[in-house]
Amino acid sequence: MKITEIKSFLLSHPRDLHIVKIKTDAGIYGLGEAGCSTREYGQEGVLRHFREFLIGMDPTQIEHIWQVLYRSAYYEGGRIIAATIAAIDMALYDIVGKALKVPVYQLLGGACRQRIPGFATVGSLSDPQCAARVRDAVAQGWSAIRFSPADRIVPRALRTDVTKEDQTNVFDARESMAATAERFTEIYHATDKRVALGIDYHHRLSVAEAAQFCQMVPRGSLAFLEEPIRNESPEAYAALRDMTDVPFAVGEEWPSKWAALPYIERGLTNFARVDVACIGGLTEAKKVAGWCEAHYIDLMPHNPIGPVCTAATVHFAAAISNFTWTEVVPAFNEGATDVFPVIVQREGPYYPLPTAPGLGVEFDENAAAKYPFRMHEHPHLQRPDGSYTNW
Repeated sequence: MKITEIKSFLLSHPRDLHIVKIKTDAGIYGLGEAGCSTREYGQEGVLRHFREFLIGMDPTQIEHIWQVLYRSAYYEGGRIIAATIAAIDMALYDIVGKALKVPVYQLLGGACRQRIPGFATVGSLSDPQCAARVRDAVAQGWSAIRFSPADRIVPRALRTDVTKEDQTNVFDARESMAATAERFTEIYHATDKRVALGIDYHHRLSVAEAAQFCQMVPRGSLAFLEEPIRNESPEAYAALRDMTDVPFAVGEEWPSKWAALPYIERGLTNFARVDVACIGGLTEAKKVAGWCEAHYIDLMPHNPIGPVCTAATVHFAAAISNFTWTEVVPAFNEGATDVFPVIVQREGPYYPLPTAPGLGVEFDENAAAKYPFRMHEHPHLQRPDGSYTNW
């Protein structure tokens, strides 16, 4: 079996997505999805380079192809390249699973569980309906719930303390910390203590701010604090770890096993937020999972994009023993049913073990053409003094 064609689809539904379709001379095709959203044109450019030598290769040589993709240029790696490799890697697993008539998790070692639990995201703690959403989620059986902080992000043009009339959003860290701690504490005291509660600060805090925030919520109330600071510096996380005993959920930005290594070996994360669409696909994610298992770290995969990545994440979660919850975002993971007429199915807070060969996702190219790609940027945030901060 040989690779005969590689097609790239950029679309805007259910959000900005980059889907890769790889065809073979056996009439079997595979689907993949690249992460690193808002940089899809960069990924498409990388894919043009990879096409030069992928055509004609044997798609069953998944590990070999991963090594060729990663090492084929003098300047290896990086998030854009890793996300492109991830899409190709997923598609190869999809092809091999279909050729062997088995679900992808069988290629990863077989199922470790019969269902894959997810965690619910109920939105910002600044939303007056947040507490009601928590009650609904608990009633529906979700065992873990994640919040966004009480950002109170407003356009600069609507702030009386900002003179420059533009539409750049303003994030006030201290204001957010105070409101988030207050509202989270109220919800924590009203929620069944068997339900894990976490907050995703989306790397918007400094080390000092994150340490103080951990002191502002009741001890033991946070099952995890996700990405409080950026993860370029393990030393910064080590400093934060010395200041607090709150469990950290870190790793959605890791583009390789090498980026993950210091966080695993130094105990700087308690839940590894590996994103199979960013770290280089299932091949790389499985290696990181093994290192995490050796250090008693559980996987809590990051999964904020489309149905193909969701399927790959479910198969990955099925095949590793050290797993807790996967991220569930129904609007993205299960959206665009005309483009993705067949997806992995979810039953409330769980995904049943998939049974279809390959990833179990179908893609309609004609339907995708109805949603042409549009340039998209995440909000560009500034602090009240005008300095730039992270989205």
